[in-house]
Amino acid sequence: MEDITNEVKARTDIVELVGSYVELKKAGRNYKGLCPFHHEKSPSFMVAPERQLWRCFGACGEGGDAISFLMKYENITFTEALKELALRAGIKIEKTTHEDFQWKKKERLLHINTLAAEYFHYILLSLPVAKNAREYLEKRLINQKIVNTFQIGYAPNSWDSLLLFLKKKNIKEEEIEETGLSIRNASGRSYDRFRGRLMFPIRDIRGSIIGFSGRILDEKVKEAKYVNTPETTLYHKRESLFGIHLAKEAIRVEDNAILVEGEFDMIMPFQHGISNIVAIKGAAVTREQIALLKRCTNKLTLILDSDAAGEEAMRRGIEIAEEQECEMHIVTLEGAKDPDEAVRKDLIAFKKAVHNPIPVYDFLLTLFQKKYADQGAFGKKKTADDFIPFLDRIKNPIVKSHYLKKLSALLEVSDESITEQLKKVKYKRTINKSFTRTKPVTTEKDRYVMLEKNLFGYILQHEEPYRLAEIVFSILKEKDFFTPAYGQLALAFQTHRQANPGVFDYKAFIEMLPAPLVSVCDELYMIDMSQANVDEHNLLRLVLELKKLSLKHTITEGLSEEEENTQFLSSISQELKEVEKKLATL
Repeated sequence: MEDITNEVKARTDIVELVGSYVELKKAGRNYKGLCPFHHEKSPSFMVAPERQLWRCFGACGEGGDAISFLMKYENITFTEALKELALRAGIKIEKTTHEDFQWKKKERLLHINTLAAEYFHYILLSLPVAKNAREYLEKRLINQKIVNTFQIGYAPNSWDSLLLFLKKKNIKEEEIEETGLSIRNASGRSYDRFRGRLMFPIRDIRGSIIGFSGRILDEKVKEAKYVNTPETTLYHKRESLFGIHLAKEAIRVEDNAILVEGEFDMIMPFQHGISNIVAIKGAAVTREQIALLKRCTNKLTLILDSDAAGEEAMRRGIEIAEEQECEMHIVTLEGAKDPDEAVRKDLIAFKKAVHNPIPVYDFLLTLFQKKYADQGAFGKKKTADDFIPFLDRIKNPIVKSHYLKKLSALLEVSDESITEQLKKVKYKRTINKSFTRTKPVTTEKDRYVMLEKNLFGYILQHEEPYRLAEIVFSILKEKDFFTPAYGQLALAFQTHRQANPGVFDYKAFIEMLPAPLVSVCDELYMIDMSQANVDEHNLLRLVLELKKLSLKHTITEGLSEEEENTQFLSSISQELKEVEKKLATL
């Protein structure tokens, strides 16, 4: 198993792999981008091609190799990630001895969901009990090809029909419950969660069935219109998009993802040739859903229901899309409450609206203006109050300036008055953040460690580390580093340089390091140096600053009992004066 793992790692280009999920830009020897595992505005996520490693230097601090990246990003097990990377690399895995219990459990739950989907689908197509469901689909104008494509099914109005079916397949009650297909009552009796409902299997981006959505046939019945699989090992509502497995390639080709609210709102346009479309799960667009779509495109088009819930979902979607720097448009529906109804009423008009979406901020301006149209000066104030928070979130200065001018023209006020309101919103946001943010206290020791880190990061990421080392280690010795690991690294670097003259080989250097130093060295090799302000022109200043801090630390805290004498102190003080004198001339 270890040989297979090493071969998969060796034949996987980590920059290509991570770059298919995260937008990466060259940063010296490495690449950087926004961390996909936590929300951030400034990139702190680094990928090192020579080491085939990735690491976040921001809030989450995650890191690892190609396998660990795929595991975390796709929420899959080690074995699943290994198999997928092996497939990409053209490596055939005959048999593994690795016992991945988590993977086996997940495979088992997926198998149960697959059996359930086949059961529901068979009942819909074949049994008299599903006659009403078949008639309902005909009434909704859903054709047989679509029924088969989405594997739509029907759950009989029975307490235990699915349970009995799965038990005959040697599935335990506890396993069925774990998928969310059954519920256990207070007395310990299990029964089917989905009863008398049209069933839509929910699949992940690979097409595996992770859950179900069940819709009532008679809306007059006083029950929830939809019942969904609860949060399980497989199904996480915030991360799920109905139809993503079918839409992903079309989204890439069209370079645009259309988001709607419900299953029928996705299925009906899909049936009529609009295939770059998915449905959100839940009442609002989430960061996780947009992150999933960003693998395929940076452009989103929202078509949400024309009600209060749809408007709120739209507002939330705009906020998240702006955070993740997505380009967003809105489609408005005339004379229809949702995409399903719009397609059935006038397909040509719907397709025309989809191909001519409104830029999101134009849509908001029109929405707020209509909302307060009859309220005079106070209506203008309310329009500004509603729109300016969105204006404040726009990152691109050209786009922001465009909509600032458009708002002032619409309200017939000066640009300056809008700018003043914008400043107030920005100030309020800044004040609110200041109460929740803990600001680090910078001490001389903090600066000492920061300079050490910058120095080693610069050396290790430079094209000619040995040449820089001649300058650095002619002044700094192992004892001059405040962080013991950095001192050990300095000594190891010098030893390696003497034993391996010529061109510095980072991999060879790593191999001769003791295990505890390898992770320290890799961190330094991967840190983003773009903000460190270190180059060859100020390298000597950086080295002398560190020497100065080392000497001051020795005088105040670092003397041993043998060294605590006037002569030694005088020598150190004199050396400190010379260093300060050299610094003054730079």
